[in-house]
Amino acid sequence: MLLLAVLFFVIGIVLTVGGIWLLALDGSLYYLIAGVVFLVVAITLRKRRTLANISYAALLLGTLIWALWESGLSWWPLASRMGAWLVLALPLLIFARNRLSVNRLLLPVWAICTVVTLSPLAMDEPTAVKGTMAEKVVSPSADIGFQEDDEWQAYGRTNLGQRFSPANQITTENVSDLELAWEYQTGDLKGPNDVGETTYEATPLKIGNALYICTPHNWLIALNADTGKELWVYDAKVPAESQRQHQTCRGVSYLAPENDTATNIVEPATQPAETLASMQCDAQLFLPTSDARLIAVDPKTGARCANFADDGVLDLMHNMPYTQSGYYYSTSPPLVAGGHVIVSGSVNDNYDINSPSGVIRAYDAKTGTLQWNWDAGNPDETAPIGEGETYAVSSPNSWSVASADEALGLAYFPMGNRTPDQLGMYRTPAEEKYATSVVALDLETGQVEWVQQFVHHDLWDMDTPAQPVLLDLNTDKGVEPALVVPTKQGDVYVLNRATGEAIFPITEEPAPQGAIPGDFTAPTQPTSAVTFKPEPLTEAKMWGATPIDQMLCRIEFNSLDYEGRYTPPSENGSIIFPGNFGVFNWGSVAVDPRRQVMFGMPLYLAFTSKLVAKGGQDLGATNQGEQGVNENAGAPYAVEMGPFLSPLGVPCQQPPWGYVAGVDLQTGKTAWKHKNGTIEDLTPLKLPIKMGVPGIGGPIITDSGVAFMAASVDNYLRAYDVKTGAQLWQARLPAGGQATPMTYMNSQGEQMVVQVAGGHGSIGTTIGDYVVAYKLAK
Repeated sequence: MLLLAVLFFVIGIVLTVGGIWLLALDGSLYYLIAGVVFLVVAITLRKRRTLANISYAALLLGTLIWALWESGLSWWPLASRMGAWLVLALPLLIFARNRLSVNRLLLPVWAICTVVTLSPLAMDEPTAVKGTMAEKVVSPSADIGFQEDDEWQAYGRTNLGQRFSPANQITTENVSDLELAWEYQTGDLKGPNDVGETTYEATPLKIGNALYICTPHNWLIALNADTGKELWVYDAKVPAESQRQHQTCRGVSYLAPENDTATNIVEPATQPAETLASMQCDAQLFLPTSDARLIAVDPKTGARCANFADDGVLDLMHNMPYTQSGYYYSTSPPLVAGGHVIVSGSVNDNYDINSPSGVIRAYDAKTGTLQWNWDAGNPDETAPIGEGETYAVSSPNSWSVASADEALGLAYFPMGNRTPDQLGMYRTPAEEKYATSVVALDLETGQVEWVQQFVHHDLWDMDTPAQPVLLDLNTDKGVEPALVVPTKQGDVYVLNRATGEAIFPITEEPAPQGAIPGDFTAPTQPTSAVTFKPEPLTEAKMWGATPIDQMLCRIEFNSLDYEGRYTPPSENGSIIFPGNFGVFNWGSVAVDPRRQVMFGMPLYLAFTSKLVAKGGQDLGATNQGEQGVNENAGAPYAVEMGPFLSPLGVPCQQPPWGYVAGVDLQTGKTAWKHKNGTIEDLTPLKLPIKMGVPGIGGPIITDSGVAFMAASVDNYLRAYDVKTGAQLWQARLPAGGQATPMTYMNSQGEQMVVQVAGGHGSIGTTIGDYVVAYKLAK
């Protein structure tokens, strides 16, 4: 009993001190009251046990009423408020088991509170949207790029970026029969000198009977598409560099041979591909590297293509205004369209105000000769830059995947921001116009045809992160050439891809004000009629694994600046919600152009952002990427950012944090939305509790109405019914599946589903080097 009294006393002191602190911040009175009750129980527990139990019963009943008032009958908010207190009631009940009068009040109160707390488990999740999407094919002749179901020739299967396959052997009825067909390990693992964000984000290509996969350190690997047998490996020999923000490769690109015959590899190379003599190539694979090169490789042998650039290697640092090692490189596959290979790149966020340019450049796909360059810092001059000239400093970049409509002669690039992301005083009018947008460029000249901006004067790193999806959409005006692009801030924009005009309305909403001296905030920000933007955070939506954890999150919430979406960064520190990972990220969405529906994975995870006035002070370790301090060399402020987490390392906002959702693109309405993923790999206990967890990656859709996606922070590949969002199947992955899967028909007429599973350094999933393939059991 003494130990129990000490425990209650310690909890009471913590709650009382924290409750006074929270109350001083105009927060909830509850924690102070709870702290006083715990102290009363601790003091009276030994000699006046009846008073102790009555006091504790009052605490339980009061907490239940308060919890229902704040969050209603929702399981996770109730569990975090009531769970620990219900468990602590057990020793009070047990030690008083022979004194019925003592338990006469506490026992029924405890029972009632327990039943009410558990009752939401039998109810639907309040945040869910239940419904169905129509299965009817409304556009049977829809453009899907190419009709064959045995190929996957670009990151999004084709340059339309739909992530839609006409393969339909795997259906909603038989998907539960999927089993592992083969497993391959690349041998490329995260090393001790690698940056934190060393990640496997690759989606393989399937051409002929070969798969082509790139690894974080830029190995290009060819596998037999039937068996997973290694055919050849080309190692780009990328040196280590601590100043890279990312060490990743999302994929490679393919230039088909002029006679358009598929590449078919049957036997492996007899020696490492990088040791082979370069050769003249008909077909070509393009490998972007993290040391800013573009390498052209022969699909059959893995030898470099002597006809391209300098013996198959193009140095992407040419004509850059600054050339710091590790500050510029391509993490995404280039766009191959119109006879060009068009390369954009990633510029490190918040490292230096004087950084390489974000220029987009088109090279002759066969020779590597520069054809045009479009730089948001100098948008009107697209003729190839001359020797000795340089591109604009630190101009907005396009680090994600581009799309193309060759019939219209346009390429579509999702644009990021100018570094530094949180400091807008360095931007030119042109950079303001093109940052955080989608820009349509003429394939032949690089000239801008149209631009649609999604954030004005972006101070939040709300880069447009996802590949635009192209389809022909049935609208009230008839069939329109449409472009669908999801954004970090949660809006999904549906535009006419010929003109850039909105198909679903875009409105301007008032935005929070209050930038630092010398900067400004835009008075309004756009939002789309199709949106997954989150409800604003409130103190009542703070969460924690325990009430003390939750109290500390409330204190932090009330200590930071927060006025809703687009709260500007500040020296005090601001809550940025949605955070840097965004509601959507590079995984984009999948679209079925025949049924005109969309499958996506909205994510809700708040970040914090703090501007640190340098003033000559030692900032300690800097340039730590999305979780830590970045220097902003040359600027008066560094920036410190990271997820908004409790002291126990769980998100401070209440779950669910991750969903799957379906949208009818003809109406713009969300048909269904369900929480996705479990906490199995977030806790040492390996509990497969479906909570709705964060993730990063993307989905694919098949013609049979099945969607596949891994992405979430538990290590599973899952299949879903596109009509309802119901999960149909899952397979345990040997590592984190933070990559978008793909599917194809093998040479035996079997539909395969392939997932790269290597983990993601910045979100802490299991690291590995696996490629796994599934097919239906015979």
